[in-house]
Amino acid sequence: MERIRVLLVDDHAHFRAGLRALLATAPDLEVCGEAASGEEALAVVGRMTPDVVLLDLGMPGMGGVAATERLVAASPHARVLVLSMSDDDDSVFAALRAGARGYLLKGAGRAEILRSVRAVAEGEAIFGPSIALRLTAFFATPPATPSQPPFPELTAREREVLDLVARHRTNPQIADALGVSSKTVRNHVSNVFAKLRVADRATAAELAQRSGLGGTPR
Repeated sequence: MERIRVLLVDDHAHFRAGLRALLATAPDLEVCGEAASGEEALAVVGRMTPDVVLLDLGMPGMGGVAATERLVAASPHARVLVLSMSDDDDSVFAALRAGARGYLLKGAGRAEILRSVRAVAEGEAIFGPSIALRLTAFFATPPATPSQPPFPELTAREREVLDLVARHRTNPQIADALGVSSKTVRNHVSNVFAKLRVADRATAAELAQRSGLGGTPR
């Protein structure tokens, strides 16, 4: 049986020792090496050819996110499984953007760690329960949509004209403010009335003020 080769990357020697002892209990897993920093991992990953890199994020030096990005680029065969104390959104998404295939918290149980190493080695993406819930909530939340300006049926220039109408400007005053002819203003006002289905300036001004144009309603 071909065993899954695992590279342990963590700056705490006793934690690496615990992981090594855990993985030794699984006949299909093999620890092929250890590193105490991202720099050390990059120096040995090509020679050790791991299938899975079990990596902490909070390490001195370049840190786990930068290490993940460079490990994935240097050794595409090696799949990074993050095992970290950090459970904030920034850390999770930074690791995933860098190319990590899984994310577990250091409080994960022995069976969960073993199952996750195997799953990542098989090409799956794997996340601990709390991380999975956060990801589900993130993708279930609809993206914020930009607020729509009032009267979307109007063009930008027609909205400018309506705003000035709501400020009780006359057509010549609007023409001066916008740098256009009075005839052009009359055409815009006519179009605004038609689109808003109003018959006079007073009604148009009232509608505009209710929608936030023209300042505070009188």
